[in-house]
Amino acid sequence: MTPPSSPPHSSTPPDSGPPADARPAVHVWPLDDLPALEFDPLLYEVLHGERIARIRLPYADQHEAWLVTRYQDVKDVTSDPRFSRTELVERTVTGMSGHRVASTVGLNYADPPYHTHLRKIVQKAFTGQQMKRLRPLAQETCDSFLDTMERQGSPADLMEYLHAPMPLAVVCDLLGVPRAERDGLLGWGDIILSMTTPEAGNAAKAHVREFIVTLLRSRRGAESDDLGGVLAEAIDAGDISEDEAVSLATAILVSGAHAVRYNSANMVYMLLTRPDLMARLRAHPDTLPQAVDELIRHIPHRNGVGLPRIATEDVEVGGVVIRAGEAVYASYLAANRDPEVFEDPDSVDFGRQGVAHLSFGHGPHHCMGAMLARMESEVMVGSLLARFPDLRLAGPVADTRFQSKGFIRGPQTLVVAW
Repeated sequence: MTPPSSPPHSSTPPDSGPPADARPAVHVWPLDDLPALEFDPLLYEVLHGERIARIRLPYADQHEAWLVTRYQDVKDVTSDPRFSRTELVERTVTGMSGHRVASTVGLNYADPPYHTHLRKIVQKAFTGQQMKRLRPLAQETCDSFLDTMERQGSPADLMEYLHAPMPLAVVCDLLGVPRAERDGLLGWGDIILSMTTPEAGNAAKAHVREFIVTLLRSRRGAESDDLGGVLAEAIDAGDISEDEAVSLATAILVSGAHAVRYNSANMVYMLLTRPDLMARLRAHPDTLPQAVDELIRHIPHRNGVGLPRIATEDVEVGGVVIRAGEAVYASYLAANRDPEVFEDPDSVDFGRQGVAHLSFGHGPHHCMGAMLARMESEVMVGSLLARFPDLRLAGPVADTRFQSKGFIRGPQTLVVAW
């Protein structure tokens, strides 16, 4: 929740960078589990010192990559067409996992104009009208889960009763997955989005792929405005292949259920451990959207970094030349704490105005589900505060266990009383 109390010493003075032709020392980034919502000390060190660093991650650690952390540098790298995702497909890059988390046939490894074509198809299911359709369904689902939790009685684990099942239910509503066919999906997604073995990760992806193939084939020829129907219609029209549609649906199902699960739980955990923030939000419930957005900015919701990009030519970023063929990671977490952009960036300010955070990415790969994720979090947080005026952790803060070796950070258990 706060910057490291004693960040590692950086040999580069703050606010200075190495000469354009210099090669800084390499940081070996083991990605050890951090306590609760503590900000990563390596990100803090680079952000406040080097600005751009060289790193090695746990897998393919004989390779190196660049890490950019400043707000403007991150925006530049993620929007500059000279940094390619497609070039990743044929390269071995130092990374967080021994398996490819996302399919290479789909949005994650695509560049414009192919990426633009795929995104245009999927975007039909993420319109403002669709969000209006989904919000009452999300509220109904949330109320139903909280009804069950209340009947079970205090204390109860919010991960079991709310934060795990609800995002899965909402993304299944988005896709048009029948309620009777949703069992087991959550567990497979957890395996895919973790620092697991290649064998376990690939087996989980194969299982989810089979599920999605069956779903989309069942929707062929039937008109529907949910995402499953949109993708099936696009296959029938010849706009995309079945493999492309399956990749798109799988990415949205897995990431949508998994990321919102932990992001929303992190928000509630922070409110439960920061009585000042809880009191402010209870006193001003109309500020819920701004509060949720500030929590999204502030909370370090993932471990490490996401997918990198490959420079297709020499590009200077922040005074450093990234050479053609080199990999570069952009840290949205660090950019959200850039002191040159955000006043008092390590504090939580529900009244914060001005520059938009980068938690949902930037450029062509900006998250299409941002509106949906915000809506789900608002529904969950708002419902909990309205329904349980005495909501509190059931035991000491230290009893809340956080998941280990996941790409997304968050509580494994969140036991509350009321």
